[in-house]
Formats: sequence, C-alpha cells, structure tokens
Amino acid sequence: MGLEEIAIANTTAAFEPRLDYVVAKLPRFPFDKFASAPNTLGTQMKATGEVMGIGSNLEECLLKSVRSLEIGACHFHLAKFDGMTDDELIKYLDEFKDDNIFCITELIRRGTTVEKLHEVTKITAYFLESIKKIVDMENELKANIGDLDTLKKAKKMGFSDKFIGILWGKKEREIFDIRKEVDLFPVYKMVDTCHTNAYIPYFYSSYTGENASVLTEKKKMLVLGAGPIRIGQGVEFDYSTVHAVTTIKKSGYEAIIINNNPETVSTDYTTADKLYFEPLTTEDVMNIIEFEKPEGAIASLGGQTAINLAEPLMQHGVDIIGTDCAAIERAENRDSFEKILKELDIPQPKGKAVTKIEDGIAAAKEIGYPVLVRPSFVLGGRAMQIVANEEQLRHYLKTAVEIDEDKPVLVDKYIQGKEVEVDAICDGRDVFVPGIMELVERTGVHSGDSISVYPTFSISNKVKGIILQYAKKLGLGIGIIGLYNIQFIVDEDDNVYIIEVNPRSSRTVPFLSKATGYSLADIATEVILGKSLKEQGIFDIYPEEKKRVYVKVPVFSFNKIRGLDAYLSPEMKSTGEAIGYDDKLNRALYKALQASGMHLQNYGTVFATIADKDKEEALPLIRRFYNLGFNIEATEGTASFLKANGIRTHVLQKMHNGNTDIPDALRQGHIAYVINTKDIGSANQLSDGKVIRQIATENNVTIFTALDTVRVLLDVLEETTLTISTIDA
Repeated sequence: MGLEEIAIANTTAAFEPRLDYVVAKLPRFPFDKFASAPNTLGTQMKATGEVMGIGSNLEECLLKSVRSLEIGACHFHLAKFDGMTDDELIKYLDEFKDDNIFCITELIRRGTTVEKLHEVTKITAYFLESIKKIVDMENELKANIGDLDTLKKAKKMGFSDKFIGILWGKKEREIFDIRKEVDLFPVYKMVDTCHTNAYIPYFYSSYTGENASVLTEKKKMLVLGAGPIRIGQGVEFDYSTVHAVTTIKKSGYEAIIINNNPETVSTDYTTADKLYFEPLTTEDVMNIIEFEKPEGAIASLGGQTAINLAEPLMQHGVDIIGTDCAAIERAENRDSFEKILKELDIPQPKGKAVTKIEDGIAAAKEIGYPVLVRPSFVLGGRAMQIVANEEQLRHYLKTAVEIDEDKPVLVDKYIQGKEVEVDAICDGRDVFVPGIMELVERTGVHSGDSISVYPTFSISNKVKGIILQYAKKLGLGIGIIGLYNIQFIVDEDDNVYIIEVNPRSSRTVPFLSKATGYSLADIATEVILGKSLKEQGIFDIYPEEKKRVYVKVPVFSFNKIRGLDAYLSPEMKSTGEAIGYDDKLNRALYKALQASGMHLQNYGTVFATIADKDKEEALPLIRRFYNLGFNIEATEGTASFLKANGIRTHVLQKMHNGNTDIPDALRQGHIAYVINTKDIGSANQLSDGKVIRQIATENNVTIFTALDTVRVLLDVLEETTLTISTIDA
C-alpha cells in the first residue's frame, strides 16, 4: 500500500505532520535495584523501560519526564550530589552515567558555565541552555516566594507543586490549594500532528493555549496506569489496565486512562475513550480529576505505582473504587496486617516492623537467625535480603535501606519450604481463586525469579484446601474488592504460612488468565463496578483444574548489565518471562525453558562449586549429569566430596591465589552449565563465587544458583536425551 492509501484521522498517512508540542523520551534504568552494578552507560542497552513527557516547551516536557520515572525525583535534583564538591561533580561526568543530567544541573546551580559543561560532556549547548533556564527559574522562585505571577511562569515551564513547595518552604498540598484558589490549572491540548480538525482523544497538559478535551455528560471512570516498565513492574500490569478499560466501556462508562509509557497498549489513544499522557503523580492526576470529575479512580490494576497514589488521592476527596485505602492499609501496614491474621487465626513467620537499627537487632535476636529483611511498601522484593547474623544485619540496616518512623523495615523469621501463589478476586461476599501456582524454587528466591507451574505438581489436596480457606478469609477480612495476590510457604510438615498479601493486580495475572481461561482483569473490573461474582455466573471458589500443564519461566538480562550478580535471592532480578504448556510437565518445562532463551545442552561439562550445606542435596543431581555423559569439573572442596562419592571430577583451582583455571575454562566454551550455591552467612564469599558468576554471565554460560532449578532441568534433559545401555539392561 502507498501512504496515500492508509487512512488516519480524516486524512491519509501521506499528510505532512506539523507539531506544536515537544516530546522527551527518557530511559528507565534498573540501578535503583542493582546498587552493586556500576551505573555507567555505553553501547550495550541497559534500560528496562522508558517514559515520555509531552509539553509546550522543552523544559516542560523534560520535567514531566523526570517525575514520570519514579526514581524518587520530582525535579532535576538528587540528594546524592548535594554533598559533592565541584571537582567531584566534574569528575563524575568523566563517564556516561544514568544520572549525569542531575549532576549537570547541580553544577549549573553552582555557577558552572554552559560552555564549560559542553566542553566536558559534548552535550549540545542548546540542551544545556534549557537546563540553565530551569535553574534560572528556580532562583526566580526563591527570590519571589508566594508571588502568583512567578508561580504561573514556573508552571508554564513544567515545575511541579512538590518542588515549588520545597523552594517556598511549603507542602505540596499547600501549593495545590493556592493554585485551586486562583483557578490556576492546566488546559489539555490534543496530540494532532496532522491538524485535520478531527477530534483525537489523546491529550497532554499545558499552562498555555486553549483546552481541547471535550467534557461529556456520561459517567466517567478513571484508571491509573502503571508507568514505566522496570524490574518487578512490567507490561503485565498494562495487561490488566487494558482489559479493565475495555470492560468499563462495555459497562456504559466513559473510560479515561492516565499513563506515561509509550511502550504500552494503554497509551494507544484508541484503547480508552480518553488518554491523558501525563506523569502518575498526585498533582498531575488531581489536575485531570479537577477537570473531568469522574465517579472515582481505580488504583488496584496499575501495580504499586497506582496503589501508592490511592492514599494521597483519597486525602484530596477522590473516591477510590474497588479496594479502598483502608483495605490497602490493612494489607500493607505490618501492624494492621498482623492484627487481621491474628483475628482470622492464620499463621505467618514470626516477625516485627522496626524503625530503628537497634530495634532491628533486638527483633532478630528474639526471632532467631536467619531472618528475612525488607523495607515496607515495596515492589519486586526491592532491597530484600536473607541475613544470617548480627554483623550482616547491621550492615544491611545502615547501607541498604532508609530506616525511620515513616519507613519501617520488616524483620521476619526465614522459613525454608515450598512457595505457592494465588491470584484471587473478592466481591465483598464471595471469593474466586481460578488457580493455584506452585513455584519450583523454594523460599529464598523471589517469586518473580522462580519457575511457576499451574496446576501444582507436588502439594497435597489438604494444603490446597487450607490455601483456599485462607484466601477467602483474607479477601473478606482485609476488605478486598477486586483482584489480590497471596504468597504462601508450605513447610515439610504441610503447615501453611502467609508471606504477604498484595491488594492489587499482580504480575502473574496474565499467566494465570491464559492458563485457566478466566480473564481475571475483566472479572475483577466487573466486581469493582458493582457486579458480584454470582451475577457473573461464578459460584465456586475453585474451578476444576486444567489437565494441561502451564509453566512460566523468568528471563534474565545479566549479560546486559555488567557487574550485576546473577545469584538469585529474595530481590527480584528478572526482566521478562516466557510460557510453555503441554500435557506433560517435563515437556511444558522444556518449551518454557527454550522460549526463555536458555541454552539447553545435553552434552558438555558441568562446573560445580557447592556450599557445604548443599553438598548432600547436590550429590544425586551431579550424579544424574554424570550418568547422562557430562564431564564434571569442580572447585577443590566440591571435587573432593564428589570423588569420595564415586563421581570422576576434574579439579579447578580457586582464583584467590591468582590461578586462572576457572576463568580460562569458562571462556573456552566447553562448560555447558555452572552450578553455584552459597551459605546464607557467606557475605564475605564474594571473591570467587561472584567472579565466577560474572565471568560465566559475560561468556553466556548458563548459571544455576538454586538446586531446585537444576532438578527440573535434569528432568527435561533425561526425557530429551538419547541414552545408551546394554541390550539386556
């Protein structure tokens, strides 16, 4: 087809576009999760996602993009640069880093010229001048505190209420109230490159020009999107958002969506009745709510981004539809959640929420090591660790997290067992659990980094019954209206413990929807809009399980981010996932592993370096590799153990004395798999183990740090490998 044959918005694709807006697309990097990896940039892509800001000028679209990133910044300011000297800041710019633009802005604040910065960074002077305009506006705001004309000027440049409040010594809400008093709100302009006068419901805010968004008489429902794709919050949440919008439209409402991620289906303007391409902050969302006046906002489908907006929006008088703020608080506030569990007689690992380092030490001593520590209100297991002693815990509390009255840290007893997960829907009276997923890896590996299987393959009907009983109690007890996710531990005696309840859509919703045939996001949206499960024809808590097996396998990008440790832990590291299904588990596993990009070899060499605590468990697994014809290589301690148990093993010397046996072997290409485990208390075991994992990653050698994953790999290899035996065997 020719361009003139393709119809778009009252014209054809041959129309020459004319723009009256500026767009900035900023990458979203994962270095907030991977503090140990250097944040340097180069020819290898490291971003996991991106955001887009649309404005009437360059400064506005840049500042919109920055506050869309969700990195804790509402402006071109990061506290890490405040304490650095000018020389240190200039030195920081020697390399390309993910946050150089914040460093540049700080230097301009201190008087460094655009010419000097152009010389150092080679960034086009035009863009540096734009950053200087922002800094000049900061100084003007500081010199004219409370002046409305200066406020209007700053808003036209894209300054947020929050940052203006910082400069004026006021709270964000106070700046919003000042604007509301004088009716200082943005207009919403249409993204229409063709200027055909067609109405395209795709809008961005601006403090200049005329409003193009047309208000209707229909009842409106606002859906909060999930923002940029990052580890722990991927496109799975956009799946729920898009399904919700479709159901809202079918139910007779005008569906409005707010999002800032150009990679998603939700930001296609044909998805909802109206798309507002805006940052997902309290201010930007409230500006739209003041204009549209919807019946309410749905916050439980856009991941933690949307959930975190629920409380501030409610404080502005917004009706949170579905799971409300009180229910979110009961699920995510440690004290409230423990009270609910006690009332419902549901066990959880012993634990405490602490706000001081010494309280954390005391709690761990009372609970008993090892303990699982993590900040409250997190996604993707961010900053979650298993620690084995007081020294490690002190180091964690001092370096890994901020701990204070507003940011409690959770200290829980670490229980080793099977991990099981459900996505469920509650309508306030009944609960529906479409499927129970069992994770291959035991507790200690984040669920997002584990292989997930539906239906379960090793838990008893008794355990399933307990899980369903707890799921119903929790949905009703917390007050969930819509989707929620629960993670369980099942110990060796079939005791079931609650790990956590997420009062929102989860990353497993698309997988479970496809596996069970129940569109969870659609069912949940109907519930949120007031249609009960029974009215939707769902009468049982748990439907008959599918006969076919469905497997979800994580996808990692360790070779993209140099310096990142490939050891699986409670902190999520995967950047994607793949699905495989078949009538048999091993075949489904094979398909999913292949689809994830794992290089499955049924020949070659296995290199093992196993922690003492894991040697007995690893022995039969290594023997299975040996029986399949693999050569076995190992570090000295592991090799001695394997040889003593009848497995021929070639010893590779450790690297601490400058020996290059292991690096050479990994680089030569004959090693098919590396199996590496470590003791929980091995914080100092970073030398050899971490370097081995790093070299293996750089040379695309498949690494396993969980023996459970090795076990299912062997199940697959044994089924797909032709073996030889004597005729009478």
